[in-house]
Amino acid sequence: MTTNPVHPQPVNTDPIDLATALASFDALWSPRIVTRVNDYDVRIAKVAGEHVWHVHDHTDEFFLVLEGELTIALREPAGERTVRLPRGSVFTVPRGVEHKPHAAGGAALLLFEPTGTLTVGDRHDPVPEHVDATTGHALD
Repeated sequence: MTTNPVHPQPVNTDPIDLATALASFDALWSPRIVTRVNDYDVRIAKVAGEHVWHVHDHTDEFFLVLEGELTIALREPAGERTVRLPRGSVFTVPRGVEHKPHAAGGAALLLFEPTGTLTVGDRHDPVPEHVDATTGHALD
């Protein structure tokens, strides 16, 4: 690990095996920060069931499905739609678009967001107990 003067937290300088990293925790909707790229966190998360309707006012949100399948409901100016993301798919929710991720059978995700971005966005519905409202946890 080294310290980057831009980031107060150490940045991992060793390769990270994502399968091993995912196996190191069980918490759902509670992302772990695996590394940083400039001012962005690269996070992994295990998910199952529904998240919460939320919106990021100032940033896009990038999803890569590593395992399982994710659906994301979107409330766009043209109306509501749902995107289906099978394993290996990527999707970016544009800033300002209200969205609600859901993984009926469970999924593992890689997310790319600016450091400090809350998992429940800037505005959101009430947060259920199974959703961790966090800016990400360190990977143990």
